[in-house]
Amino acid sequence: MSTRSGNGGGAGTGTAPVAHPRTAPRRTATRRRLFDAAVTLIAEQGFSATTVDEIADRAGVAKGTVYYNFSSKNVLYEELLRDGIDLLAASLRTAADKTVAGGGTRVDALDAMIRAGLDFIAGAPALTQLYVAELWRTNRTWRATLTSVRGHALAVVESVLQDAVRAGELSDELDVPLTASALLGMVLIAALDWQSFQPERSVEEVHAALSQLVQGRVGA
Repeated sequence: MSTRSGNGGGAGTGTAPVAHPRTAPRRTATRRRLFDAAVTLIAEQGFSATTVDEIADRAGVAKGTVYYNFSSKNVLYEELLRDGIDLLAASLRTAADKTVAGGGTRVDALDAMIRAGLDFIAGAPALTQLYVAELWRTNRTWRATLTSVRGHALAVVESVLQDAVRAGELSDELDVPLTASALLGMVLIAALDWQSFQPERSVEEVHAALSQLVQGRVGA
């Protein structure tokens, strides 16, 4: 991750100072607070309207602490997206691996990934809202990073689909990349719609509906 120390501002890049082993956990916790503050503020009022001062204030740190960890607001947002989608990808992979290790099929693993995705999004709706919004913007400085982390999450879904094809659970005519995109997009949009317009529904209800689509379409 790009970080800097020193002049407390600006959009330049730098090399992160070497952290003492005892300070690493504290710095990780600080970065997490900054991520949480930034994602909430940006979801509330937009990226351009959100200032570094507001992020620092919401996180309960000095403004200089923001620049100690990130060289600019742009870099903070870029790393926020990277961190969040990497966490989503890890939760999907864990769900799939656990299901297969327990004797489930690859289609069962896809179903488990849907549930894991819904649980993740329910716990981080603001992050998901920002990620989906950024998919429509092509002029951001962090577009390359967004493309990279999107590919990371999709690769997890694609690997399970490919395993299912090799195992004979799915047709070898399946368009794996497009199907992976459709599945991930389905979970993201359905979850946001659920959180925004049907919050009275339980995660079990939403999962059951999406599960029927996967079992009835992809699974068939």
